[in-house]
Amino acid sequence: MKISGTVRAVIDYFWIFVGSALIALALDWFLIPNKIAAGGVSGIATIIHYLFGLPVGAVMIALNVPLFLMGFKELGLKFGVRSLYGMLVLSLLVDFLAPYLKALTKDPFLASLYGGVLSGIGLGIVFKFKGSTGGTDLAAAILRRFTKTNVGMALLFIDGLVVFVSGIVFNPEQALYALITIVVTSLLIDLVQEGMGYARAFFIISDKNDLISEKIITELDRGGTCLKGEGIYSRKEKNVLLAVVNRSEVSRLKEIVYQIDPKAFVIVTNVHEVLGEGFKPMIKEGN
Repeated sequence: MKISGTVRAVIDYFWIFVGSALIALALDWFLIPNKIAAGGVSGIATIIHYLFGLPVGAVMIALNVPLFLMGFKELGLKFGVRSLYGMLVLSLLVDFLAPYLKALTKDPFLASLYGGVLSGIGLGIVFKFKGSTGGTDLAAAILRRFTKTNVGMALLFIDGLVVFVSGIVFNPEQALYALITIVVTSLLIDLVQEGMGYARAFFIISDKNDLISEKIITELDRGGTCLKGEGIYSRKEKNVLLAVVNRSEVSRLKEIVYQIDPKAFVIVTNVHEVLGEGFKPMIKEGN
């Protein structure tokens, strides 16, 4: 069923709200009570909260507003209304929920771990539905505009600086816990956006690819693609067979290849998402 642009936008905004709410829970349940400033605007706000007693959410808004103004001036509407929406929802929820939520653990390791999991899931959802929570994403883009620095390096520099300052304000151990949160958050963002790698891609180089292809079709009921290649040493033309299968079919395909050509050269790699016949249907993204 085709979804209209308006309905798709409503769905996107709903999930951006859900993702932002999960990040707010991560901050109020785990990170803020345990003085874990895991980079970004929320990390800066956590440090300021403990230095001056100011509400974390209000500080996040105060820090984000000039970034958004600079972003609109330097980058146009690139980050758009959805980013502003995500930032406001997150900042307001952090302060709104704070009086009603108590820290679920006082163990900083557990806090850094579960705070990273919840933040990563929340950010993954926000990014998946074309949103943002502003903050360092915007700061990195602005920094790149003036310095030509790679966005990833800019984000790493900004988050690293926040963690370094947290180690001075709190103690070095808190900075190490913050690093755990950053790593876990990054892994969960990728997991939410790309999936768990439910499929495997086989690149098979063999002189008997015709027989292997026939077995893939008849025994696995899968298709494949024959790619043309050339050996860099022999300079002979080689056929490279590309086949994508479910994890449950990996052992069977290995067995098929071995039975037909034990000397075949095989590369097996993870595939995070497969769209098309035999897998997930192709769905048009909303505007």
